[in-house]
Amino acid sequence: MRGGVPVTGGIGLVVVLVIAALTGVNPLQLLGGGGGTGEAPPADDPARDFVSAVLGSTEDVWGSLFSAAGQSYRPPSLVIFSGYTSSGCGTGQSAMGPFYCPLDQTVYIDLSFYEDLRTRFQAPGDFAQAYVIAHEVGHHVQNLLGTMDQVNQMRSRGGTDGNALSVRLELQADCYAGLWAHHAERAKPILESGDVEEALGAASAIGDDRIQRQTQGTVVPESFTHGTSAQRVEWFKRGLQQGSSQACDTFGSG
Repeated sequence: MRGGVPVTGGIGLVVVLVIAALTGVNPLQLLGGGGGTGEAPPADDPARDFVSAVLGSTEDVWGSLFSAAGQSYRPPSLVIFSGYTSSGCGTGQSAMGPFYCPLDQTVYIDLSFYEDLRTRFQAPGDFAQAYVIAHEVGHHVQNLLGTMDQVNQMRSRGGTDGNALSVRLELQADCYAGLWAHHAERAKPILESGDVEEALGAASAIGDDRIQRQTQGTVVPESFTHGTSAQRVEWFKRGLQQGSSQACDTFGSG
């Protein structure tokens, strides 16, 4: 689950470094070539159909919410790839996981990540996958609302912990994912028994503390970029239970 911010001027290394700082992605991953075929999965791939269906649902929900606020929602583009792909933010690779590029307003998803979610992160289930997609769309909403620009400005002025800003950005995207599920369920019941637990399991599995503990055996809070497992679960639940964008103000919370 990756976010980013739009920057003006020197597109290239500067953009990569800013996005890497916000997302916690190794900049070499953004600059390198990566493995894989670089080809899109077949058009009749069921997983591809699932991603498209979830994205369509997010368009319905956010389109309605934006309209109610007197605004127009512009859906993100979607690129499904295998191995690696070009993006407006540089080279996207499987190792990065799903990500959103604000520079081309596109969600990028390598379907192999869902196998990682099931096996490596022990977070199986369709709704765990839907949560991931809705999270990336949450970054698109942040982009449209100017939140990413504001974060970028705060970072450029200095005096603010960049990692802390990244955490708030990611937690808000988690909350927006829950908000989507709230309104999608109200419009047309989509949740089955165990679905919410699947999403919460995914949110918990990709917390910074849990990943650091698994990969390096040590937790370093000051290096967090996405939030702890408990925080990610909490903010998803807020969006799911309250269904209000006001409930997702991670920047105004303590």
